[in-house]
Amino acid sequence: MQDLENEIRSMIAEIIERDPSEVTPDAKFFEDLGVDSMMALEIMAAMEKKYKISIPEENLAKLTTLRETVAVAKEILEKKG
Repeated sequence: MQDLENEIRSMIAEIIERDPSEVTPDAKFFEDLGVDSMMALEIMAAMEKKYKISIPEENLAKLTTLRETVAVAKEILEKKG
């Protein structure tokens, strides 16, 4: 779980051009980190590509913090098995 969180944190930091230390588990992507809708889609696409998963559109609204994003990815990866 920690590795997954660190990988996703690095991925997000790279996309939004911030230091990974700023991407804390509860920092809100839009309010705290300045993520816009295009960046959010880029984050989702990067996760789908890296982990070879498909994130249903209804889950996009849940991707608001690192903690939530990791939880969604973990849930999908576990179902993929």
